Amino acid sequence: MTSTRLATLLAAALLPAFAAAQGNYPNKPIRVVVPFAAGSTTDIIARAITDKMGQSMGQTLVVDNRGGASGTIGQQAVATAVPDGYTIMIHSSSHTVSPSTFAKLPFDTVADFAGITPISSTPNVLVISPAKGIKSVQELVARAKAEPGKLNFASAGQGSATHLNAEKFKMAAHIDATNIPFKGSAEAVTEVLAGRVDYYFSPIAPVIGQIRDGQLLALAVGSPKRASALPDVPTTAEGGVPGSEFNFWIGMMAPAKTPREIVNRLHDEVLKALASPEVKERFTKLGADAWTMKPEEFDAYIKTEIQANAKLVKAAGLSPSN
Repeated sequence: MTSTRLATLLAAALLPAFAAAQGNYPNKPIRVVVPFAAGSTTDIIARAITDKMGQSMGQTLVVDNRGGASGTIGQQAVATAVPDGYTIMIHSSSHTVSPSTFAKLPFDTVADFAGITPISSTPNVLVISPAKGIKSVQELVARAKAEPGKLNFASAGQGSATHLNAEKFKMAAHIDATNIPFKGSAEAVTEVLAGRVDYYFSPIAPVIGQIRDGQLLALAVGSPKRASALPDVPTTAEGGVPGSEFNFWIGMMAPAKTPREIVNRLHDEVLKALASPEVKERFTKLGADAWTMKPEEFDAYIKTEIQANAKLVKAAGLSPSN
């Protein structure tokens, strides 16, 4: 029996002890694990939504950044937590990629988590330093084809959504470039700004300021449609690379055995927060679109996306990490 399975069974055994306390949930602060570094889009979205939820629920939701290993460190912390509603996770679509990019995980991506709801759908934007002299997607593709294997790109970790977006772009454009993984978007953006890394499919939030200031050039967004925050920036398909679209989402999950009453309460609180003018304004600035599902629908969606990403990882020729 794996340590994760044992921890889950032990946690489940504790359920009767705190079942009686569900009626006054929450009666203490809630830990919100974000499996990426502070300043990442997942972190920014998490803080925006949990600030409002805390006001509504009468308790503080404390963001706990557990970056590293493409999010799996934070995932494990939640998978093995007591399922009492006081430890939850806000993660990105990287959650559905890790089963394909790691040869062995210390948790089960489906069985050890309960979906609460997606929170947002946020496009990635392809950014590059103006010093590179590349001003369009077509120019980037031409440079990559003229110098096979010489270009590199940043990602927020092996198998992260930023990585998969770049891999899908590579396949659709028929180019060769090398992934340079970092712990989160903050580090990746720094290296692109410095010109040490050629380009990055970044979430919009960490780079919107640099784009507006001219420190970074936005060549395209990787989503199926243009981003509301960058309406003049074309999609990668519009830029000449059809079939390169990638959906980046952020959502909330809990340990698998979390009581359904608590899962439903958290789901309702997310919807309430998303409807508030303050969160709507913050999402608009981030280029994020609110997106929700019922818990059972989110669980089903996660299963479907794990299968879809497995095909993408295989097509990209990525070898699972140990």
